[in-house]
Amino acid sequence: MGKPSDLVQGTLDSLILKTLSLNPMHGWAIAKRIQQLSSEVLQVQQGSLYPALHRLEQQGWIRGKWTESESGRKVKFYSLTAAGRKQLEAERANWNRLSAAINLIMNEA
Repeated sequence: MGKPSDLVQGTLDSLILKTLSLNPMHGWAIAKRIQQLSSEVLQVQQGSLYPALHRLEQQGWIRGKWTESESGRKVKFYSLTAAGRKQLEAERANWNRLSAAINLIMNEA
């Protein structure tokens, strides 16, 4: 069995977009939310998360805004853009198609 942090290649971006579709969050909260929603199966490491956030921001799918946290620290909150919502829907449709095809093969008698 794979490590808990193993993700199908290319799915991290989709998971981040989906997580941000719920509400704006900072990086650590995104990682924790993915972990919670996956019943602790998926664990996103900082070394994967922050490059993905930067990439998504460069593509215009998310927007980052620096703000001060309750503890007085500066944190960057990310939110989904309109282009990000459109991309999320495209990725969701592709995931559904791909996972259905894989299920057909894996469940073949």
